[in-house]
Amino acid sequence: MVKASQPQPNGKVAGTEFVQSLARGLAVIRTFDAENPRQSLSQVARSTGLSRATARRFLLTLVDLGYVDSDESQFWLTPKVLELGYSYLSSMPLTEVAAPHLEKLRSRLGESSSVSILDGTDIVYVARVQVRRIMTVDITIGTRFPAHATSMGKVLLASLNETDFASYLRRATERDEPGRPGFDEATLRGEIEAARKRGWSMTDQELEPGLRSLAAPIKDESGATVAAINISTHAMRYTLDQLHDDFVPALLSAASAISEDLATVNR
Repeated sequence: MVKASQPQPNGKVAGTEFVQSLARGLAVIRTFDAENPRQSLSQVARSTGLSRATARRFLLTLVDLGYVDSDESQFWLTPKVLELGYSYLSSMPLTEVAAPHLEKLRSRLGESSSVSILDGTDIVYVARVQVRRIMTVDITIGTRFPAHATSMGKVLLASLNETDFASYLRRATERDEPGRPGFDEATLRGEIEAARKRGWSMTDQELEPGLRSLAAPIKDESGATVAAINISTHAMRYTLDQLHDDFVPALLSAASAISEDLATVNR
């Protein structure tokens, strides 16, 4: 299974203005995930590269602020951490606008549907409705995956101009993380160009064996792509022809409806 990746510094802040302590505090929070919901001080220090003394200061500060709890031997996040993400989601009309359309798409096709945005070299899920299937991909709001390995990522990359795409390629190439899918630039360019021409993209078991996904762009009132919507299913459930004939029209219809509603809200 491909594990969701963590945000990386983008180098846009001048060295004199970069607050290292804030970056370290956020790094401590990000060490907690589905595989590491509870950690010892040593684990946090090892994951962040901080000394035990430094990691301890950050953890105790987070405990005092209410974002982390502890029984003195282990630490874990509290529900208060959700406030950080909620502040972002509540400021986005996209999530509220998309919700009913995702529900309708799930009811129509009987498969999970999601909306994501591009953040650096990853996509980030900002809305999702799912069905219960035997799949190993664990996806929730905030989950991140490499853009080049996902249908939504390819749709979002297709919206970039050449300068921004070149920047994406440079940053994606620099990220050599264990378990992170690699890519061939020529192949990726071909897939993105195809997505740009036909208005949708499909990935066939690139992110996870057995997982197929189709995606289409969501646009704002100016026609700029601001997000992507997808529908995902198991490869054994439908043939590629069935996906093209049945799923693509429904997906494009949902993407268009969300785009229209989003434009109305933003007027």
